[in-house]
Amino acid sequence: MNLTAIQRALACSLVLCTAPGWAADKAAVVQGVKLSSLCGQCAVVNSTQVDRRKGDASGVGAIGGAVAGGVIGNKSTDGGTLGTVGGAAVGGLLGNEIEKRVKRTKVWVTTVTLKDGSTRRFEAASDPGWKVGSVVEVADNRLRKRG
Repeated sequence: MNLTAIQRALACSLVLCTAPGWAADKAAVVQGVKLSSLCGQCAVVNSTQVDRRKGDASGVGAIGGAVAGGVIGNKSTDGGTLGTVGGAAVGGLLGNEIEKRVKRTKVWVTTVTLKDGSTRRFEAASDPGWKVGSVVEVADNRLRKRG
């Protein structure tokens, strides 16, 4: 007797979810734009945000840090080998991290929704100027103004 109640509930939910235009229309609008109205290469801008990324270390910071750390370690332990080696190791790690922070960059990340409902992220070195809800075109793995 519980089985028929479960079967009825399942059938009822199945009918409601597959009713024409019910579930499909709810998901087909993004930022006020109907996805079905987009061209094949078009997308809707969902967001644009700035990310800060650490720069690439070339090794100069690590070498400079190791030399400075070795000198400081040597002086602080009155010429001890362990102090010199330890200071050089710590100085190298710190110098490498400092170099990455000095060379950090900003990256603008734009997230868009394509006609098929999938999302993609695009990165730019400068502010692309996209507004949320704008319709853009995806060409050569880049975003550009439509038209």
